[in-house]
Amino acid sequence: VQILLKLWRNGFSLDDGELRSYSDPTNAQFLESVKRGEIPLELQRLVHGGQVNLDMEDHQEQEYVKPRLRFKAFSGEGQKLGSLTPEIVSTPSSPEEEEKSILNAPVLIDDSMPATKIQIRLADGSRLIQRFNQTHRIKDIRDFIIQSRPAFAATDFVLVTTFPNKELTDESLTLQEADILNTVILQQLK
Repeated sequence: VQILLKLWRNGFSLDDGELRSYSDPTNAQFLESVKRGEIPLELQRLVHGGQVNLDMEDHQEQEYVKPRLRFKAFSGEGQKLGSLTPEIVSTPSSPEEEEKSILNAPVLIDDSMPATKIQIRLADGSRLIQRFNQTHRIKDIRDFIIQSRPAFAATDFVLVTTFPNKELTDESLTLQEADILNTVILQQLK
């Protein structure tokens, strides 16, 4: 590990980090280790027994000035691991938006019957949250998606549970029978 120690008039910094005062006992102990030619305990823990190259720069005639952060673009490449979860593009909706989607929902709820809340993550990255009775069917979730997002009416899609990943093929099952009460359902385009 390469570390740059800069000595300033009013303290020292490591790798363009925050100024550390000479008067702090921990920092004084750090500098004493460096003066003795030893690796300070703090750096030993940082590299977990690896090798440390400690470069020093003398700026003791100057006051510490916090360096401007330089932008460093990510130069690697991303790898998408296999998962049935769609990539979420939108930001999570606020509680107000969630409440609004529940209030504008075209699903009729019988308040005398047990209910559940289902979160539906759509293939476009957005999500819907809706209350259903436990006796509603999986087909009612599909109908709710189409009523809420008419663009999906002409699209062929399947509904999938998150964990364990299971495609909900029998749309005549009730939500309770399908064991999807208070869960997240994913919409996947075919």
